[in-house]
Amino acid sequence: MSASPPADAGRQSEPPADVAALIPLVRRIVEARVGNHPAADDLVQETLVRVLAAASRVEPGLLEPYAIVTARNVIASLWRQADRQRRNQHRVVDLRPAEEPDEQVLAVEEQSAVAQALARLSDREREALVAHEVAGEDTHALASQTGSTPGAVAAQLNRSRARMRVEYLLALENADPPTERCRPVLLALSSGDRRRQREVDAARHVLECDLCARLSQPLMERGQQRDDEVHISVTSDADVVAARQGARELASRLGFRATDLTILATAVSEVTRNIVRFAGSGEVVVELVERPRRGVRVTARDTGPGIHDVEQALADGYSTNAGLGLGLPGARRLMDEFAVVSEPGHGTTVTMTKWLQEG
Repeated sequence: MSASPPADAGRQSEPPADVAALIPLVRRIVEARVGNHPAADDLVQETLVRVLAAASRVEPGLLEPYAIVTARNVIASLWRQADRQRRNQHRVVDLRPAEEPDEQVLAVEEQSAVAQALARLSDREREALVAHEVAGEDTHALASQTGSTPGAVAAQLNRSRARMRVEYLLALENADPPTERCRPVLLALSSGDRRRQREVDAARHVLECDLCARLSQPLMERGQQRDDEVHISVTSDADVVAARQGARELASRLGFRATDLTILATAVSEVTRNIVRFAGSGEVVVELVERPRRGVRVTARDTGPGIHDVEQALADGYSTNAGLGLGLPGARRLMDEFAVVSEPGHGTTVTMTKWLQEG
């Protein structure tokens, strides 16, 4: 089954003016009541989500009072939740000492996994890796032995290390990859090869394969950490907060205005909440872009039930449930570029971009 064609809303450079004008007011109300509380930004964004959702049903002259009341209610909910957690803390804290792991057994398991991983490498890979890592031979010495170049040897060593990590984790899990796609995906993740990751559609496979989902985290943590993007695995409401905070942090480094930061975080919050609500799990990637201009691109993908009619889902006023969420139309209005690709039964990918307003 082929994917539905992208639905692209083009450029939406400004949010609804009346709602955007309420952001400073809402921020003042929140700061007056919670000060520098870590949840202050989340309270502002949650208030904005609710006001935007109700904007079409509220007279323009009543929007400001509605925003004030909504902010107060959101803040009150925060304090009630904090009080409930404080009163029930004793019920969830386990004061028993943690069990000490059997270090000897773990060491034997790790040694066995290393041996199995080495055995799965080719003779050439294994010999070069052992000579470099154990015997201490540099790439120039290895190149002279094989009639190659130091650069080619270094590249081969990197590929061997990447494969070694994959085979080690598979051996440690005592697991065989369930599909032919697993090893290529895991190798692309282990090596940090972004081009190869796109070729094998690693992002979608990790969402569909439980084994690769478990192994992907340690593989990617071993690679070089990029400071121009964040990846958030989404399974619960806590991940909604992590996604919008990640978007705010990246965008603030580009110099986004406070109002635009709130707008961006609100849109990210909405598409992430949709993943939790309708798909159960997925991933949000937030990245800085430089071309054709500077901005922030957000990709939210899942492998849920998909959307049967994308055009209808993007129509203003459309909602798939009776909640207060903005839905896709609301998120689209807040962003400059917005596209949805969905295949019923196979998931949905939302891509949206907010450009930095220069000057």
